[in-house]
Amino acid sequence: MDGQKHDRRAGPPRRGFTRRAFLKGSGAVAAATALVPGSRAEAQETGPKIYGPGPVPIRLRVNGEDREVKVEPRVTLLDALRNHLNLTGAKKVCDRGTCGACTVLVDGAPTYACSMLAIDAQGREIETVEALGPDHPMVQAFVEHDALQCGFCTPGFVVACTAFALRNPNCTVEDVNRALGGNICRCGTYAGIREAVVEAARKLKGGANA
Repeated sequence: MDGQKHDRRAGPPRRGFTRRAFLKGSGAVAAATALVPGSRAEAQETGPKIYGPGPVPIRLRVNGEDREVKVEPRVTLLDALRNHLNLTGAKKVCDRGTCGACTVLVDGAPTYACSMLAIDAQGREIETVEALGPDHPMVQAFVEHDALQCGFCTPGFVVACTAFALRNPNCTVEDVNRALGGNICRCGTYAGIREAVVEAARKLKGGANA
């Protein structure tokens, strides 16, 4: 009996798996999994292509023209437009998708360029304020209704307002007020902006240059 007694100083008797046995087993399973066809290791080789972290070539279609740039995958569409394509109409203000100063059209939809990666904009139709020009009805309406002061937010407003007006040719001031909540004018020229959009929408009815 004495030979079968357990020495309490050595701790409780070990039962089941020990830590060492568990680690050995885990290593064996991992090694075997790496050799099995269709395993995660193989999926990583055949899965989606990984870009970066260095600059990679991408192609953007901007204002009807294909443009090639080389940027890191983390670069936003806004920075690609401003720093690589010299299209500085879209302004970098909040850089967190809240003010609308960087608004561009992506496949016709108003989009915060600071919140979209340039690499994700490939294959999309991108339009910036530079595509409109000084004779565009919305630009002229902004001037006529004194819808700007410092002008820093104006390009984003003009782009967003144009997209809205094309879809809502018979809009009212109240419609404009509700629709353009995503753009902020720190100078407070909202009254002029609303009037400009209503007028430009009438002119744009039936065509962008009507």
